[in-house]
Amino acid sequence: MSASPHTPTGTAPVRFGVNYTPRQGWFHSWLDLDLDAVGEDLTAVASLGADHIRLFPLWPLLQPNRTLIRPRALDDVRAVVDIAAQLGMDVVVDAIQGHLSSFDFVPSWLATWHRRNMFTDPEVVTATAQLVRALAQRLADAPNLLGLSLGNEVNQFSASNHPDPDGLTVPEAEAWTRTLLDAARDGAPQGMHTVANYDAAWFMDDHAFTPDQSAQLGDATVVHSWIFDGTGQRYGARSHEVAHRTEYYLELARAFSPAPERPLWLQEVGAPRSILEETDVPWFVRSTVENSLQCPELWGITWWCSHDVSRSLADFPPLEHTLGLFDEDGRLKNSGAAFRDAIAAAREQPAPAPRGRAIDLPVGPDPLLLRSAAAPGGSVFEQWMEASRAGERPTLRVVRELADVTAGDTRTGGAAATRVSL
Repeated sequence: MSASPHTPTGTAPVRFGVNYTPRQGWFHSWLDLDLDAVGEDLTAVASLGADHIRLFPLWPLLQPNRTLIRPRALDDVRAVVDIAAQLGMDVVVDAIQGHLSSFDFVPSWLATWHRRNMFTDPEVVTATAQLVRALAQRLADAPNLLGLSLGNEVNQFSASNHPDPDGLTVPEAEAWTRTLLDAARDGAPQGMHTVANYDAAWFMDDHAFTPDQSAQLGDATVVHSWIFDGTGQRYGARSHEVAHRTEYYLELARAFSPAPERPLWLQEVGAPRSILEETDVPWFVRSTVENSLQCPELWGITWWCSHDVSRSLADFPPLEHTLGLFDEDGRLKNSGAAFRDAIAAAREQPAPAPRGRAIDLPVGPDPLLLRSAAAPGGSVFEQWMEASRAGERPTLRVVRELADVTAGDTRTGGAAATRVSL
């Protein structure tokens, strides 16, 4: 089996994986799991050189009632984990689904007549923690379990731009995250357990889930990077900004890290045809992987996603039918070939050189303020990209107090920092 998930990135190769989207029936396949079909899908994924997958069991099927966790559903998850083991791949399991490809999968005991706040209602938080613990316990002795992640971008349910947000404060968001991470560790003490927030946590000024939470809680700092966040629309499909989007995002995440050796995980990145032409995709895959590998402490890259969503399924945004490395019939696409080749090339790539000068990101005393300066089009983003275009290999540095501006820069070996006013 592959290296321990806790192996320091400086002594182990970067991990490459794929977010697994079942070819037959998409995630609805959990309703009547076909292990033969799963085996076919995962054999194809393994053929790319991937060493891990990310798995998405649906919350309403695992826990259809607040006090009912289905043993059969937990067994189904374990069965898929075991198939991956037979193919030499490790698995991270997302515990709360949550949100996938524009659809929400929230159990009925949180909706309509039973509407409750999933983050702050004490009974709901207790029940959710029980599910996370039970899932972790069912998987704890699997030799290929990397760990659990707290759902897929569950923080989107709290965002101010959500159609029906579950409002909460920054301390409440942190308390919810800590409670669920503790449950994961109770169930599987040896796992690498992480928080899978989408980028509102990093770029939305009023969001209760913060960069500090993503960078300090859990066993690695996770980022999900998508160029349809404004990067592609603003700068263009073949722009420097698109090619270096993940590199910037990883350096932003590293800037918030409380420890230099904390692993960074690019857990989601894909090639959206809403921005890219099909002829752009191999370039995008290659550029994204090569530039991400320039970030110290990078633990792994997990591509979204394994298979296209079948066009027989209705009401998906069009791009969801095109994101796979394989098409809905299981045939390798240009993106899959490019990712396979990028994995092979990465094995020969040397360790990243030290980064250049640090561009300051003042965050102020209130964590709710000023994050938008780091978003695409913001002042910090613009200056980082300008320095990158000039070949400076810039990094970022979080400035919490004025005194930090004159402090030595431990990330860049003392390189001069440039302050940006927000």
